Amino acid sequence: MAKAPFVVTPVLCAVAVAYKNGAMIADDVLPRVPVGAQSFKYNKFPIGEFFTPPDTLVGRKGQPNQVEFTATEATDSTQDHALDDAVPEADAMNAAAQPGMPDPKLRAAQGLTELIVLRREVRAASLVFNAANYGTGNKQTLSGTGQWNDYTNSNPQTDILSAQDAMVMRGNVAAMGRSVWTVLRQHPKLCKAIYGNGTDAGIISKQAFQDFFELDGVFIGEGWVNTAKKGQPPSLTRVWGKSFSLMHRNMNADTEFGTTFGMTAQWGPRVAGEIVDPDIGMRGGVRVRVGESVKELITANDLGYLYSNAVA
Repeated sequence: MAKAPFVVTPVLCAVAVAYKNGAMIADDVLPRVPVGAQSFKYNKFPIGEFFTPPDTLVGRKGQPNQVEFTATEATDSTQDHALDDAVPEADAMNAAAQPGMPDPKLRAAQGLTELIVLRREVRAASLVFNAANYGTGNKQTLSGTGQWNDYTNSNPQTDILSAQDAMVMRGNVAAMGRSVWTVLRQHPKLCKAIYGNGTDAGIISKQAFQDFFELDGVFIGEGWVNTAKKGQPPSLTRVWGKSFSLMHRNMNADTEFGTTFGMTAQWGPRVAGEIVDPDIGMRGGVRVRVGESVKELITANDLGYLYSNAVA
């Protein structure tokens, strides 16, 4: 049997799997759900089924009514996302000769994982803030005096509560970028409503905002991404832009049962390893590889509400 060129390395896997970036919110907004194979099936349940109560009355010798849960079965596949970094043998030798110097392969694994996580964040933000992924009556584009940075005319309290009332299952989490949160937490109308003492100035904490709107989570995307073409000066923009989303998130939902706005199918754990490459430098070296097999999904577009361009 031919030896696999990619050797999974436990110590590199430990670095890749353990890596967490507090600025990233994709795992909170679209929780990971394990699937048994790269190609998988998942169920989409008709929303009306859960709001149509059957007759439950049973006669003394009668039989209870029997119900059947129906679903539309969809087929999809996880996608492999991976990156390599070349580590010359000379670098490994120099690190070994200097006590306290980090192993270059471990540093490579961490750096690659950061980029893998950032790319996933970009995919998640693009999916969640795409108006096409929401039901017809579950989205608005704000403009002019309606945008929340207009502290005189806009009213995010009314907007968010109206969105909650419009959803068939109220949103229990909110996602937004840092620029939207900076505006919301200083909005005079929200300050008055949350502080309850007539003040229209201050800074609202995330916990106070969460409690006020009866949410289970408020997720603020902090990440930046460089949108410039390779070779051009960096042009950094926020990954999570200027929109605001309310979602019903069911942490017990999986590909078989449960209704939730979205999830991430994951096949196997994140992996990391190395491939010997004799063409790296004079002494050869290894290519460190980190990757994961995932697919972000919107599974129930009626369970989300989007305010596009929430701030200017």
